[in-house]
This record gives sequence, structure tokens and C-alpha cells, in this order.
Amino acid sequence: KAAGGTRGAVLTRRGITLRVLLRDGLLEPARGVLSIYYLGKKFVGDLGTDGTITWQETGQVFNSPSAWATHCKRLVNPAKKSGCGWASVRYKGQKLDQYKAAWLRKHQPNAPPAEEVALCCPQSLASEGEEEEMPEEEEEEAMREGRAPVPEPAATKKPEEKSKKQHGDGALYFADHGPPGKRLESKPRVPVRYCTLGTRDSARNPQTLVEVTSFAAINKFQPFNVAISSNVLLLLDFHSHLTQSEVVGYLGGRWDTNTQLLTVLRAFPCRTRLGDADAAGAVEEEPHLSLPFPGPYYHGNPGVESKIAPFWVMPPPEQRPNDYGIPMDVEVAYIQDGFLTNDVLQEMTLLVEFYKGAPDLVKFQELWSQDQTYLDKLKGSLASRTPKDQSFTHILEQIYSLLKLSS
Repeated sequence: KAAGGTRGAVLTRRGITLRVLLRDGLLEPARGVLSIYYLGKKFVGDLGTDGTITWQETGQVFNSPSAWATHCKRLVNPAKKSGCGWASVRYKGQKLDQYKAAWLRKHQPNAPPAEEVALCCPQSLASEGEEEEMPEEEEEEAMREGRAPVPEPAATKKPEEKSKKQHGDGALYFADHGPPGKRLESKPRVPVRYCTLGTRDSARNPQTLVEVTSFAAINKFQPFNVAISSNVLLLLDFHSHLTQSEVVGYLGGRWDTNTQLLTVLRAFPCRTRLGDADAAGAVEEEPHLSLPFPGPYYHGNPGVESKIAPFWVMPPPEQRPNDYGIPMDVEVAYIQDGFLTNDVLQEMTLLVEFYKGAPDLVKFQELWSQDQTYLDKLKGSLASRTPKDQSFTHILEQIYSLLKLSS
């Protein structure tokens, strides 16, 4: 018996809808019995007597698992083409395609292969408003169970490319210094809006700054979570205060596929000078994840604490591969470390030595504001990132003394 009560016809997998499974008793309408897990997010839906799905969070009604899954997944990942609803949506914890398979075993044990049915009974395909689906995917289930990696927020490189950089794969941090009063004479770059970029253009300056967009502004969810150690923030903030030039470095850490959490645990400052501007620019272009962007002397930030703006470049939609990625503002949780590690102190010392006597080194004894020197400003910015354990305070003071001598 086919959908709608016609006898003698054969249903394909696509022809079996929620209404068919409800009518034949494999499913029962109820609240909260449907769920989707995707990239760390959970969606819950109600199954109606007419085979519709009501998403509990918004009250929106969908006519098929595919429609609901596609909508939810695109909220998390706008580049997602297909929802693969029957492989993604669960009824009381079990995938809907398992109920579909059970219906076929019970009602059509001797049904011909799907290709043959499609030729002899085309009218049975995708009935009752069911959407066409891509081949079934189980990526979201593999991600949830930790059996397969998620498209990670950090950039990936081909194996032969990994030897090009000292630290291999990793997120990037860099600081673009706005003018610190009269000390910086270079013209500040003005960011452009993403909508003005169009498709990729080789003539466009690769160093063009683009305004970030919030996920809330486009009605999307942030697809992953980020946490950053206070020691990491202290080191990169210290690095960005030392020079009037832009600075760049790598961040490293841990990616948890089960919780979709990227934890940044180490910073690796790149020690480059003014003469290495071209090389530094090439480093900036590689990673797709930039965390964070400190502007210690940005004129629009009157406070002593650096403005740090983490962002992630969201890949363009699959159907428009030549578009630029969208820089998205990333919400971050900050982890307060209990003590300073030796590697952080060593990196700070190496940075002081590297910039010693450099023409672009900040003169820390000069005034940053009417009543504060640049060294006061540096100390004030690092104060909120200093560990609770004060036993390293004397070492930090030694580093600050070296800075005064260097400049």
C-alpha cells in the first residue's frame, strides 16, 4: 500500500514520509521526540499528527526532516548545502532512516532496487512535499561521537606545505598598530565592508582590512567555542607593545571534536623587523583563523588595556567558491592561569633582546598620555592577564627594567 492509500504501487526510500510512518504505527506524534545534533549544537522538535515538525525554539513548522535539518544546519554553517534529514534527525534517539528501513522490510521485502523503481514508478518519488536529498551523510554523528574530525577553525595545509613554517599548522595572531599619538606617522588603514569585496581579485591588496560581522547580525550560531589562556594573552599583548610596527605570531592548542572547543594554550611570537615586511605579510595571508588582534596603541581605544578582537574567516558558500571568506567576530572564554610558565618568561626575554636598539622600538620612558609613560601603559594592559600567583612579579619587573634600558 503506497502513500495516500493507493494499492499495488511500490514506494522508494524517498517516497516514504513521516506521514507514512505515522499512519503505519512506526512513529507516534509527541512533543520533543525529534532531535538534531550538529557541530556541537542540539535542536529539538515536536512531531505532529500530520507529519509536520515544529522546532521548539522558534515555533517554526517544517514539512519534512530534510527541510528542518537544512534550516538548522545552515544556521550553524551557512555553507551547508543539504540537511540529509533522514540520516540526521532522530526519533527518540534513533535515526529516522532506521525507521524507514524497518518500514521497507515489513511492507516491501521483495521490492526491486531503487534504480528500477525509479524507472517504472516515477510518480512515487518524493511524495507529500518531501525534498530531494543528497546521498546520505553521517558526518554530524561521527563528529558528535568523536569518530571523525570537524572542519577545524584553524587553516589546514597540504603535507608538503607544513615544513614551510617553523610552527606548522596553527592559528595566527597579529597586531595592527593605530597611531600612538604623534609617535606613529604611517597612515592608518581603514577597514572596508565585506559586501564591497565581490569575488576574488588578484589586483586587490591582500593586506586589505575587512570589517568583522557578528553571527547574531546574520541570525547564525557560532559553530565552535574558543577558550584562551591568560598566559597566551599576556605574551602576545607584551609582544604587540614593543614596537611601532605590526607584529605577528602563531597560536597553538587543543581541538576537542566532542565539545567543539578550541583551547589556545601557547603563543609563538615571530621575531621580524621592519625590513621583513614582505615576509611578515606572507605569514599573515596563510591561516584562516586569526586570534587575536591586539591594538595596544589604537587611537580609538583611550584605556590602557589593549583591545583584543578575535575573528574567524568563515569559508564562502560551496556554490560560490570564488567569493572571499567572511570575517566573523568570535566569542571567547578566557582561562585565568595560576602561574607564569617558563616558556612565557623565556619568550618575553627573547623579544626584549630581539628589539633592543631597533629603530621601531617604543621608547617606554616617554609619555603615552599626560600622566602615564608607555611603560605604565604596558603594565596596565598586562595587569588583567597576570596570573594569581605573585611569585613571578620580581621577574616581570626585571623584564620591565630591561625594556627601559633597551629604549
